[in-house]
Amino acid sequence: MKTLVVSTSLVLAVASGAALAADAQQLLKDKACLSCHQVDKKLVGPAYNDVAEKYKTRKDAEAYLAKKIREGSTGVWGPIPMPPNAGVNDEEAKALAKFVLTGK
Repeated sequence: MKTLVVSTSLVLAVASGAALAADAQQLLKDKACLSCHQVDKKLVGPAYNDVAEKYKTRKDAEAYLAKKIREGSTGVWGPIPMPPNAGVNDEEAKALAKFVLTGK
């Protein structure tokens, strides 16, 4: 019985992770994030993999990035500012930040 519970929990965790990735990837398209960013290469802004690497040890990384996604930033990754994305709500910003931090 204990094995069944652990197995079921693992399956649900993998499924929810896949759902998060799919939802976040759709948000990346819907919110025009991919106009400036790519997963593995720099465009106008940094690659998501580079962002994940930079903040991997920061304990508040998800909240920090969610705020940057919503409010924008200047000078963090060079001279080109990231404009605020007012079309992203708090929940979406958290989902996007979580996805970026996975480094996928």
